Amino acid sequence: MAAAADLLIGEFVRALDERFRLAIPPELLEPLLAAGPKLVLAKERAGCLSLWSAALWKPRMDAAVDVVRSKMEAGLLAQRVGQLQELGRLLSTRHQTVTLAGRARLVVPEGFREFLSVEPGGSLLVVGAAVCVELWQPAAWSAYVTSEMPGFRRRIDELTA
Repeated sequence: MAAAADLLIGEFVRALDERFRLAIPPELLEPLLAAGPKLVLAKERAGCLSLWSAALWKPRMDAAVDVVRSKMEAGLLAQRVGQLQELGRLLSTRHQTVTLAGRARLVVPEGFREFLSVEPGGSLLVVGAAVCVELWQPAAWSAYVTSEMPGFRRRIDELTA
């Protein structure tokens, strides 16, 4: 991120072209690229992907995986093999490093397309989520906003107290 104070905020409607490319608005993209050209695309929830600066994503993910690895080596997770398998499956499919194609377009990879549930030519919402950019299938975005907007005042009060 360009600076900790740079919040990525904004909502834009964009079309996914026939090759699954999506133009990311410059006002959301430029802060993501400030730390370098590598980005990470992650599956967040059904109908939503998030796009992160790899410089921000990688240290956090590496730290979390290192904690799990240390606990495994210490034998602290011996009775939790099923949970480790579940985590491993999700880590295997959750995120992928991506680079932008020409004209600042993101090519949505296979596996992520299905998770997003948008066909070529369909619309997506590109939303600034403060620390990352989210790509939303329109019905999923509408459902999310409808359920979460009533808690807006409480959230902003908690974060500004």
